[in-house]
Amino acid sequence: MKLRAITIGFLVTLAFLPRILSQQAGAQENVWLQIEAQPNLKKAEDRARAYASAFANVRGFKTRTGWYAIALGPFSADEALDKLAELKAENLIPRDSFIADGTAYGAEMVAVAGAALAEPAVELGETDVMAPADVQSPEVAEPQEATSLIVEETLREAKASEKALTKDERTALQSALAWFGHYNGKFDGAFGRGTRTSMADWQEANGMEPTGVLTTLQRASLIEAQRREQSEYGFETLNEPEAGIEISMPKALVDFEGYAPPFVRFIEKGASGVQIMLISEPGDQTTLAGLFDALQSLEAISPEGTRALSETGFEIEGHGAQFQSYAMAELSRGMVKGYVVIWEGKAAAQMDRVLPRLRASFRAVGDKALDPGLVPLDEALRAGLMAGMQVKTPKYAHSGFFVDAAGSVLTSLAAVNDCKRITIDRVTDADIVTSDRALGVAILKPKTALSPSTYAKFSVALPAVGAQIAVSGYSYGERLPAPVVTFGTFEEAAGLKGELTLNRLTLDSLPGDEGGPMLDKSGATFGLLLPAPASDTQLLPKGVAFSVPATALMSTLTVAGVVPVAATPSADLSPYALQDQALGMTALISCWD
Repeated sequence: MKLRAITIGFLVTLAFLPRILSQQAGAQENVWLQIEAQPNLKKAEDRARAYASAFANVRGFKTRTGWYAIALGPFSADEALDKLAELKAENLIPRDSFIADGTAYGAEMVAVAGAALAEPAVELGETDVMAPADVQSPEVAEPQEATSLIVEETLREAKASEKALTKDERTALQSALAWFGHYNGKFDGAFGRGTRTSMADWQEANGMEPTGVLTTLQRASLIEAQRREQSEYGFETLNEPEAGIEISMPKALVDFEGYAPPFVRFIEKGASGVQIMLISEPGDQTTLAGLFDALQSLEAISPEGTRALSETGFEIEGHGAQFQSYAMAELSRGMVKGYVVIWEGKAAAQMDRVLPRLRASFRAVGDKALDPGLVPLDEALRAGLMAGMQVKTPKYAHSGFFVDAAGSVLTSLAAVNDCKRITIDRVTDADIVTSDRALGVAILKPKTALSPSTYAKFSVALPAVGAQIAVSGYSYGERLPAPVVTFGTFEEAAGLKGELTLNRLTLDSLPGDEGGPMLDKSGATFGLLLPAPASDTQLLPKGVAFSVPATALMSTLTVAGVVPVAATPSADLSPYALQDQALGMTALISCWD
């Protein structure tokens, strides 16, 4: 009968791991830090050489699974625990490195002296071909049979010892498997097919036989590895009563800064490069959609990445050169709650651990949410309430207007020239489907469906000379959340040189108004405002402006397959009613690098 200190049904908990390793190393030093496992010899050989440039005690073994384990050692048990923590803290070895007793190791594959590899100590399989070493290494003795007091359990013994686990201990194993990226199911303590597969994946990734049942020592090693890593992040359960959110917060990476409704802000600690904001506010689907749009206006949330918005929640991923990000929110019981994480590239490896923990631990609790007060969300963003993060700014922003129920937009060609990306109202990407250089206009189509509240109704009848007219536009670009209506006078149904494709106006407009709709007193669209003429030899009097008449615009739209809608005669509108009508049809057109 094999000598062993583990009897069937005996559970080794986290507290026993140092004792087990000390017993195991009592007779001889056969404890290793397994830092990597590779499926083929050539890859393992290359990786061993790479590690050998940094470490003097790199060894390689062929495992029972046919994989090749790369390990540091041997160490005593105490040395192994200290060395594992030290090397992980300095990011010198992978974060899923663990302590191995060597019982799964077979033939010694390589020995490393400097960057040189020795010939195999014993014959390998027929498919294994060892690349020649550049430098001859010292002779390597064959590995001896392990003589530890702890003998690896058989599969039957592992199943038996597993039955003694409590539900909390089984749940802890699922959490540890998820921590290392092998499990994405519920932490319910039930070892079904998903959990068994994840156990086998973890075993195979670490050069062990993928049985799908962890031995007592493997369970203890897995839990200990997770505990040590989590201590590096300082995870603590945060119950935020003002926001009504519970979440596991990495206190080693972020510090609480303060409340800025609808956010609870946590700024980077030290130079971690990580920022987290909890989201909490009363609201409905409109609030949820507004938050979804507003978050994407942040400089740190790249337009590259997946987006998903439903009636009950959203997710945003951003993959930029400088920042990466993840945001989520849920709508429940008249409240929107979630979180935003933004991190620099240097924190990418840490976020592989942090994000799953945040997702798994986030809970909306209670019936309380932060009161955002009377400040609109987009204004809050622009006031810097996002912990110092900058709002994206385009090259320039002009105006346009919707011309059909599908969200097609007319604008000036100057508003979309030389743009790598064009957006409608900041969040909807658009393509140029038609451009008319002679008229100086362009037609945009949104990449995702839009449903404007109203759109242009064209009038071929021009205003009388001297009649009051107006342009609706984003005079100040993105600085105001809504368009401005600027009033002026209709002067002539032609340009200064008699051009019939122009109307001359007197209008004190700004560059942001260019591309906006020209409206008569009834609210009908009779033209599109053009940029001020550019000339090196002539300076026109202030207030001289030009527009493209509706007849030319309607012809261009028809050729492009957009059916223009004619206005019906109606009474004059008050300035405020005219402003209300213009608000729904005017679009902010942004040009991005």
